[in-house]
Amino acid sequence: MHQGAVRVHVHQGLSGIVLAGGRSSRFGRDKLAEPYRGAPLLHHALARLAELCGELVLVLPPRAEVPPLPAGHDVRIARDPEPYGGPLAGAHVGLLAASGELALLVGGDMPEPSVAVLAEMARLALDRGAEAVALRDGDRVRPLPSLVRTEPARRAAGELLVAGERRLRALLGALRVEVLEEVVWTPLDPERRTLLDVDVPSDLERLER
Repeated sequence: MHQGAVRVHVHQGLSGIVLAGGRSSRFGRDKLAEPYRGAPLLHHALARLAELCGELVLVLPPRAEVPPLPAGHDVRIARDPEPYGGPLAGAHVGLLAASGELALLVGGDMPEPSVAVLAEMARLALDRGAEAVALRDGDRVRPLPSLVRTEPARRAAGELLVAGERRLRALLGALRVEVLEEVVWTPLDPERRTLLDVDVPSDLERLER
């Protein structure tokens, strides 16, 4: 059992999608291969999702080599339609590859999403029939991590891309969203590490501390 009182178990109708199509330009090298607590950074997001999700989908650039993957997990590979087309395009191909009714979207550079928080997002979606669930962060609603109902999100993402949209935040704007308020999710993750991502080497150093 993880932080808080949320019961955590694998939900076969839940797909975990890890977006790993970025260019790591601010980091200066492939950040997803960087060692973090004994494993490549990418492995952590996959491992966290594996605790909840019946399947895992990893979205990579079109011609990128498949990186070493964590042992013991089956990971389906999906490919961005073009190099560095943005997170909405990555989410769309991940959703096309996903078979679950619901999908959790996490960045490959987000190594410590709280499994208890992710489980609470899934519970909220199932209880309220929401098309999406996202986390409140001060006066913002974060696009990652987020949980979406696969079919309406797949359709909405495709329509947004045709219209020229590239932002993942636009997908939340096109869906019926339930917001998980800070008063609910921060007791499950008091250090708020669920929202942390790695853009530059100092981010990784801060996480290590």
